[in-house]
Amino acid sequence: MPIPRRNFLQSAAGASALVLAPRFAQADEQAERATRGLPAPRIKDISVIECEPQGVRLTVVKITTDQDGLYGYGCATFTQRADLVKPAVEKYLRPFLLGKTTDRIEDIWQSCYDSSYWRNGPVLNNAISGIDEALWDIKGRQANMPVYQLAGGKCREAVDAYAHASGAEFEDVVTNARQLMAQGFRNIRVQVGLPGLAGYGSQHGNAARPQALHDKPLFDREAQFRRALKLLEVCRRELGEEVQLLHDMHERLTPNEAVQFCKLAEPYHMFFLEDPLSPEDIDYFRQIRQNCATPIAMGELFNSPHEWQPLIAERLIDYIRVHLSQAGGFSPSRKIAILAEQFGVRTAWHGPGDVSPVGHMANVTLDLVSYNFGIQEYSPFNERTQAIFQGCPEIRDGYLWVSEKPGWGIEIDEKEAARAPFTQSPLNGGWGEIRLPDGTVIKQ
Repeated sequence: MPIPRRNFLQSAAGASALVLAPRFAQADEQAERATRGLPAPRIKDISVIECEPQGVRLTVVKITTDQDGLYGYGCATFTQRADLVKPAVEKYLRPFLLGKTTDRIEDIWQSCYDSSYWRNGPVLNNAISGIDEALWDIKGRQANMPVYQLAGGKCREAVDAYAHASGAEFEDVVTNARQLMAQGFRNIRVQVGLPGLAGYGSQHGNAARPQALHDKPLFDREAQFRRALKLLEVCRRELGEEVQLLHDMHERLTPNEAVQFCKLAEPYHMFFLEDPLSPEDIDYFRQIRQNCATPIAMGELFNSPHEWQPLIAERLIDYIRVHLSQAGGFSPSRKIAILAEQFGVRTAWHGPGDVSPVGHMANVTLDLVSYNFGIQEYSPFNERTQAIFQGCPEIRDGYLWVSEKPGWGIEIDEKEAARAPFTQSPLNGGWGEIRLPDGTVIKQ
């Protein structure tokens, strides 16, 4: 006797329900776990990883949580006084932070900053940066997302970068610049050696040393002024108008000379002039702005909001060039970018060799999420560095690409790092002194 259609459908539905019931139960359980969430991770330990894979001393903070396999890295590199950062982290911040949850990044930053009472110094700022960026790394690993997703997502696909072309003579700089252009770079920073003197960015060892009243490294402001202007003239003529030229003045001229130099550089249509003044002379930026339209970048030595706020708010610079760990890490630097956007100032974060790959990834992440991104300084990673820091930002056709892995997307081989320990030198990583012919020490 045939089964009525209604009874057949009811029987089939019942059988399907029996088959699907375990799947529904499993889905409900997964949803419940997701909405309930895990307890917030707590800081179990904080350690410092020090290494010197490329002639500069790099410092990274590692935060380990009470959840198995969950940890994070943050850049705390302060090469010139590197030995001070580790005790700042381990003797002061570590006991203050042990047991705290990792989910309150802003609160932890503010409490670390205020707990010292004396603040806005490079040692503490770099130590806090290591903590801050490690917490962002942990947050990304928890969410299974790169940090840029947690900060709002991409504003662009990749990051336009500039490379360094240096040389003892003008022709050397031009040759090196052309090689970089052939690799896809559209933005080139040019520096030339100063015959017989201690210039910045490139040395010139084949000329006789001018007479001086001392035997220390020697610098002459007028010679630097003339030679740098000539470099810009030669590079613009030889490289054409298509390439963007940049140059680092490195605060070595007097304020008045800096104003003159920026004015005389106008015909070369530069992308920017970097650091024409020292942080102690920032009021002179008003004179530069009143006298010329040469784009200006400033900020790699800044520690304090009192330094960058007036330059941004008065639109006295075109690019803010803060060194992220010097300012305290990813969190405060993101605030700098947001402030700068309101005043039409673009970002150009400091990205030399004495920034760890973790710090470079933080740079590139900010570049991706900041609408007012301008340019990113690029320094290549050698094989030793890449063996220690696995997952460095990649350069292709003059663009930097961020990792798509969770957090910063970088893993550190601590055994490999231990094979590249800090080395000792007469100046222990410091820059030493450079003097004028009469013996006066200069800012550098």
